[in-house]
Amino acid sequence: MPHSTSPFPWLVHLLTSSGALLGFFTLLALEERNFHFAALLSLGALSVDSLDGTAARWVDIRKRLPDFNGRRLDDIVDYLNYAIVPAYFMLAAESLAHPAWACLPILSSAFGFCHLEAKTRDDFFRGFPSYWNILAIYLWWYEVEPWLSTLIVVTLSVSVFCPLKFIYPSKLKRLRKTTCILGAFWVISVVGAILSTDVRLASNLMILSLAYPLYYFSLSVWLGGWFRK
Repeated sequence: MPHSTSPFPWLVHLLTSSGALLGFFTLLALEERNFHFAALLSLGALSVDSLDGTAARWVDIRKRLPDFNGRRLDDIVDYLNYAIVPAYFMLAAESLAHPAWACLPILSSAFGFCHLEAKTRDDFFRGFPSYWNILAIYLWWYEVEPWLSTLIVVTLSVSVFCPLKFIYPSKLKRLRKTTCILGAFWVISVVGAILSTDVRLASNLMILSLAYPLYYFSLSVWLGGWFRK
């Protein structure tokens, strides 16, 4: 089997691994109740995850490093950043009605990640794709009432097991470029809101950022055929 002598495939795996470090430092920031920094680190980990898959396909990493399971590495890092870290984020921010509710994202995502059809053959996510990190940031930012936050967490935890298709932005066959560009603007908007010292500007940027989650769910309903037999 071919083995790569180029450093680029290993750099891609290093990029993926850096997400685990960002997750670790997010936990440290949460321990210090530095929620602004924790949110920025969490967004950094999300950005890494958005880029490493494209980079891996670009260098044809499976053929160049056949003995290294990059998908398993990606799943490990994703489970940390999309389940463990945001569960602790919601706990530290006191977003939930009781600490025990933080177990739901951890358990539901554990089953979701291990489902053989977590990613469908036509490149969709099957069930809610554990975007708990995004939810945790919004719940903290808007100081959502714990009872409402808990209701949202319960609903999304159940939806992990529902056979609904959610779009996989980097593998979309339609509107891929538009979705990725809008996703980049979403990150910029949220980062700008977190870093801004102008309260009004920060509020407006965060409100603007809500357009992307709405777009994501709407596109998932449409392309995923939620209401088609």
